[in-house]
Amino acid sequence: MHEFRYCRGRLVCEGTDLEMLARRYGTPLYVYSQATLASHCRRLMAALHPLDTLLCYAMKANSNLAVLSRLARLGSGFDTVSAGELYRALRAGGKASRCVFAGVGKTEAEIRYALRLGILAFHVESVAELRRIHAVAATLRRRAPVALRVNPDVVAGGHAKITTGTYENKFGIPWERALAIYEAAAKLSWIETVGVQMHIGSQITTVAPFAQAVRRLLPLVRALRDRFRIRYFSIGGGIGIVYRPALESGSPDWWRPGGARRAGRTALPLTIELYARTLVPLLRPLGMRILLEPGRFIVGNAGVLLTRVEYLKHLGRKNYVIVDAAMNDLLRPAFYDSYHQIVPLRERMPGRGTAVDVVGPVCESGDFLAKDRILPELQEGDHLAVMSAGAYGFTMASNYNSRPRPAEVLVHGKRSLLVRRRETFADLVRGERK
Repeated sequence: MHEFRYCRGRLVCEGTDLEMLARRYGTPLYVYSQATLASHCRRLMAALHPLDTLLCYAMKANSNLAVLSRLARLGSGFDTVSAGELYRALRAGGKASRCVFAGVGKTEAEIRYALRLGILAFHVESVAELRRIHAVAATLRRRAPVALRVNPDVVAGGHAKITTGTYENKFGIPWERALAIYEAAAKLSWIETVGVQMHIGSQITTVAPFAQAVRRLLPLVRALRDRFRIRYFSIGGGIGIVYRPALESGSPDWWRPGGARRAGRTALPLTIELYARTLVPLLRPLGMRILLEPGRFIVGNAGVLLTRVEYLKHLGRKNYVIVDAAMNDLLRPAFYDSYHQIVPLRERMPGRGTAVDVVGPVCESGDFLAKDRILPELQEGDHLAVMSAGAYGFTMASNYNSRPRPAEVLVHGKRSLLVRRRETFADLVRGERK
């Protein structure tokens, strides 16, 4: 569910006209719905209310301070993977004691920074990392709270590049070796084992992989609880969202009046209710705190990328819509071959659509937002919305081709707030010297 819909022929976010935002702030432009962020956060916490849960939002999905601050006010903690993300979380009003620090390559400086702040725990990815954390903690004379990231060897995730829970991936410790490593950790004087963690992938759209992974680790978790008194079990994130609506792009009438409304209500095979109904009975008997680390589920459908049609180009049997947004603004289509629904900001009347490639101005053949997509007739100067762009959109943006990164706007009802200004040419060379 999200708060983007057509109203009187114009695409709106909550109560705000998106074309007005495009003209006011320029394009490319990221727009986020505060109501959608809050709804997804509350819905997830409500579904899991029988458990003692702590939601640690995965900041890598979207780390804008305004987004983080809204989530912090809702009681969210944060899943961080760098000292920079931890710094952002605190600047946004988060508490270090509700932050976990994940990632396979933590540096000594990052470990020292996080220890001094008093984070909830390090999610440890290797024996070598455990030794390094112990050494840093010893120099600070401060015990380091840790939870091993245990790899359950479960295949999940919507793409090979976002699957993290198998032995083919760089993440975590094989679950068969975990108990022995916890025993070794218990002998380290500056280490405190406080939990166990797993994360099997991203954009998972069925409940079976989650259930399989939890069931595989339950005997280990119970043993660790009884022997080492660990306090929490983090089941990670990975809950998928709707990118491709039921009205497929191959249908020439998906963009007709009402199409975007119906698409916004499309259900996933995996719903939060099914997720909770399956996992709560497995987790509740543990009597432990359960951590969740959702990212995409919270922000993915809460954001869109607005772009302007610059040129229409026809080459024989191929038609191109050249827009001002590019792979440096939204990398997912080029990097993952990801699908994003694309809709005009002004609702179109029924008519025949045309198959086009929606491409950007970056000097790469891989610079595209959509391929062979049936769109209504468009004109230069029209505005489009690339839907479901709230996660892994701006956070993966770059200055490739010396392109300033887009502005970001947060909408609440009929109010809009510029939460990141558009970069300038001066920003492109700041910090350089000739």
